[in-house]
Amino acid sequence: MLYKPDEKSRGITDEQLSAVFENYPLAKTVLDLIKKFKALLKKRKPNLFIRWMDKVESLGTPKLETFVDGLKLDIGVVKNAFIFDASNGLAEGTINKLKIIKKVMYCRCNFDLQRSKCLILGYLT
Repeated sequence: MLYKPDEKSRGITDEQLSAVFENYPLAKTVLDLIKKFKALLKKRKPNLFIRWMDKVESLGTPKLETFVDGLKLDIGVVKNAFIFDASNGLAEGTINKLKIIKKVMYCRCNFDLQRSKCLILGYLT
């Protein structure tokens, strides 16, 4: 329900969903906040995002407050994610793969063997 549209994610009836929201009102609130977050990303309005963070903080849920605190630490970067289409996801994925290879091979071989493995897998040029 968090990642997919309602029509694709629900394996329960409307009555069951209403019962869950009745018993756990915070679940409904969090789900609504996540949907608003997705909409804000599509609209590309960083100023509305600041208001969204204030709403999340007003809930008083420690895990969500920690999430918002982390966003506030890099607020400039977060705002740029709303404004620009560019992403460094491809580079980050490659770097992550290289780090995993390094971690797996730690203390098992020397640098030349690690480099050879990365070259064979096509991660270095």
